Amino acid sequence: MNPYVEAARPRTLPAAFAPVLVGTAAAATPIPEADPTRFVLALVVALSLQVAVNYANDWFDGVKGVDSAARTGPRRAVASGLVTAAGMRNATVAALGVAAVAGLVLAILVGPELLLVGALAIVAALGYSGGAKPYASLGLGELSVFVFFGLVATAGSAYVQDERLTLLPALAAIPIGLTSVALLVVNNLRDIPTDEAVGKRTLAVRLGEGHTRRLYQTLLVLSVLLVAPIAYVAGSWLPLLGLGALGTAGPAIQSAGRVPLGPGLVPVLERTAQTLVLFGGFLTIGLAMAG
Repeated sequence: MNPYVEAARPRTLPAAFAPVLVGTAAAATPIPEADPTRFVLALVVALSLQVAVNYANDWFDGVKGVDSAARTGPRRAVASGLVTAAGMRNATVAALGVAAVAGLVLAILVGPELLLVGALAIVAALGYSGGAKPYASLGLGELSVFVFFGLVATAGSAYVQDERLTLLPALAAIPIGLTSVALLVVNNLRDIPTDEAVGKRTLAVRLGEGHTRRLYQTLLVLSVLLVAPIAYVAGSWLPLLGLGALGTAGPAIQSAGRVPLGPGLVPVLERTAQTLVLFGGFLTIGLAMAG
């Protein structure tokens, strides 16, 4: 596999697609009347930012020596010597550049308020692992994911269609954000021993193994339960199609409670990504049909 494709971590990309799909479907503007240009631009922004975050983590952690041979997750391009630090830095800048250009066009079409949101998103992408005090090591990575890949990406995708904030997409953003956070939580749960060894104080390291397992399970359970109020606000039972994600969420919740730390949690990470795909897909269909 091309090292840059590998470093983009394709399994995490559902965190970029799902909120844009759900937000667009939850917009007050019916799907047949949705602006396809704005939809595509929102998708490009979300996807580029997700790739940029993954590249930046690879770059910063590689330079700082955080990634070691004992790491159990996917190999990192810089730490393994597949890509130079300069090459990954340039890839990060390129991904952020794509997001910035697409965001600028969206701001021209929708309004200048999007420029502030975009600037904050870029700062968040770089600050996760970069700088003297990366906020991932302060235990704030999950909060950032919830805000930017949940609330902002979902409600923002509706905003670019409606040019106003409404209740339904704001409510739909919460379970999408929680499921995206669950993806990060199980990733950091797997890496507790190696992160702790190099002084990377993620939320999982701070909470400890037991509390992190319970946090992960709680996030997925809450995500599923929130389908009910979404259906109520939508005035239709169709958003309940989101419950179809239980097919992968259930096994993931069970496995997360008993699988030992390390490589054994990789299948749980995969099921979590599948849950986000299914949840986002079913909820999108339900909201689109309800509208």
